[in-house]
Amino acid sequence: MRTCTNPWRPGALAAGLAAGLVLGIAVPAIPAAAQTFTETTQVVVVEVPVQVVRDGQPVRGLTVNDFEVTDGRKKVPITGFEVLDLTTTEAAPAAPGQEAVPLTGRRHFLVLFDLAFSDPKAIFQARKAAQEMVGSLHPSDLVAVATYNNKGPQIALGFTSDRRQIAAAIETLGLPELSDRTPDPLRLLVTDALAGSTRAQGMPAQKEVKEANQEAVIENMEQLFAESQRADASAQKANIAAFTQSIAALARMMAAVDGRKYVVYLSEGFNSELLQGSQDTAVQQAQAESAISGEIYNVDSELRMGDTKSLNQIEKMLDEFRRADCTIQAVDIGGLRVKSDLGNSRVGSGKDSLLQIAKGTGGELFENTNNLAGAMGELLERTSVTYVLSFQPEGLKWDGSYRRLKVEVKGQPRGTRVVSRPGYYAPKPYTAQNPIEKMMDAASQMVSGEESGSVKMSVLAAPFQVAGDKAYVPIFLEIDGPSLLADTTGTALPADIYIYAMDSGGAVHDFVAQSLGLDIAKAGAQLRQSGLKFFGHVDLYPGDYSIRVMVRNGATGASSMRVVPVRVPSFAEAGPFVLPAFFPETPGKWLIIKGTRDGEAQVPYPFMQDQQPYIPAAKAALAAGQDVPVSLVAYNLEKGDVKAQAKVLAADGKEVPGGALKLLGAEAGSPMRLKASFKPPALPPGEYRLQVTLVDAKGGSHSSTTAFVVGKTS
Repeated sequence: MRTCTNPWRPGALAAGLAAGLVLGIAVPAIPAAAQTFTETTQVVVVEVPVQVVRDGQPVRGLTVNDFEVTDGRKKVPITGFEVLDLTTTEAAPAAPGQEAVPLTGRRHFLVLFDLAFSDPKAIFQARKAAQEMVGSLHPSDLVAVATYNNKGPQIALGFTSDRRQIAAAIETLGLPELSDRTPDPLRLLVTDALAGSTRAQGMPAQKEVKEANQEAVIENMEQLFAESQRADASAQKANIAAFTQSIAALARMMAAVDGRKYVVYLSEGFNSELLQGSQDTAVQQAQAESAISGEIYNVDSELRMGDTKSLNQIEKMLDEFRRADCTIQAVDIGGLRVKSDLGNSRVGSGKDSLLQIAKGTGGELFENTNNLAGAMGELLERTSVTYVLSFQPEGLKWDGSYRRLKVEVKGQPRGTRVVSRPGYYAPKPYTAQNPIEKMMDAASQMVSGEESGSVKMSVLAAPFQVAGDKAYVPIFLEIDGPSLLADTTGTALPADIYIYAMDSGGAVHDFVAQSLGLDIAKAGAQLRQSGLKFFGHVDLYPGDYSIRVMVRNGATGASSMRVVPVRVPSFAEAGPFVLPAFFPETPGKWLIIKGTRDGEAQVPYPFMQDQQPYIPAAKAALAAGQDVPVSLVAYNLEKGDVKAQAKVLAADGKEVPGGALKLLGAEAGSPMRLKASFKPPALPPGEYRLQVTLVDAKGGSHSSTTAFVVGKTS
């Protein structure tokens, strides 16, 4: 589900995080030139991923005219249609402006390790099977990792395409004893130990420590497992009841994720006889004979008929997964234990319970296999083609209620099966969401990389050379105060800022997360006049990245997502490199807040001119014909005189005649800093780019571009 700010373009399909129907809430990107103060209305767009299967194979070649969607009892017009075929689709690129696999159509796999009903040795053996399964997935598939223990489900890693973090989460099972945790609030990182490819030093020592920790964790888990196996039937039923309630809550969390969702449940299962009654025919016959002969004192109703209350709890849990459009692929890991461990068998077989859970959600049970990737091959093939349909429901209340949904395909032969969710949840106000839902929504937007939002914001990011292998990449956010403050009541403004640097494969290389508490009584006037300017940074190795920035009003949920590309050169080897032109601002315009990071090294402030620091505009607002100062920064230029040229480009990339750039001085060194002034031509209001070209002493030309806006004159 997504909400759109009018005007809405029919057929425009934006990308969301993880469920058969889009349950995240997003707002399409607002062009910078159109970011003015206007009243907006919201349109809810429901996106439905659908798979059509015949003879176990996906049906290709369908069009929008082949589908019908019924919302409740009413057929609704399909306003958006997209086809995703993973046999021809590459991994989703991270750079803005490129076509990506919509998040709604991407498959989401939650790898869930059951630590409560499984022998620890089987769990640790299951890690290899899970790793191999992940290795067989499409690059666009997203994976999350979680564990279940007596404290409930624990999310170790949110949905991500970062295979290194997935591998780390599976290897450590999300256990703090085995992982080097980072304070990532969106759970896109388990550990920062894999963030840089050069971090190989000290690995033997780390390996020894991990192995020692692992032995301690196994010993602790085995003790808890042995205690649970010795528990009487009543205690075991209580454990099963706690399981059904906790996993039902997990299903409700999955309902807030956009896209097709699958839980890969690695477990030995629980003794289903405790709930269903004995399946042993001899026992059942003896119980029946006792009942017929009147020996009621020898009849155990639960042994004969099962525990109706517990069975109802399991059915409610399964219904939550069905509503969330989430199937459970159960893996009986009892067969994964090495032969020496098979003697330590559990009490009662859990196969029946695993089969019930899988079949109850439309999934499968995998058993007696060490090749999980191969066993799931049919599932991966069957789900490789997704049709994403979208429609606009009428009269939808923001109350979180569940609405029935039916998707049909027309004119297909018998045996054609349509796989789609049976319904969807209406959106609910931000204030009614729990912390996990808010976290999942923010993570969804971050992973999607889709620009959106009602809070007006501009972002500036540029790499600077510092000592060491990584570049220092300062990031300035300019957040419009009135749109951030909109509908906020009370005297405090909580604001969350998330900055993530991702590569083209979706791997996170660094991040900044900051929660602010602003006193409206003290800062309100400044915020209403202009807004908030946040200064943070990330440290990055050479490469191409997308800097993904999200700001959110923690009281109302109003947010925005912006994505800017950054290329970090290998400064010593890259040759001449020109940073975007910087427009110094007059001090006092913004409420400025500098982000803080634990243990960060002190780096000289990079924005300097005439030996004095300045604050650059994230997106300068210029007036036609008025000179403004410009600071230019370049690396590795040939020594000697430098000339500067400038072009003004419109939003469509065409050159706009006029405009003048003058060099006023230069500071030699590394980097070279040039002082200049720029006079834009007579331009109508809108967004433009300034392309600056520096010509070195040998005639080499080196260019960069910077965005700026021209506002309306009063």
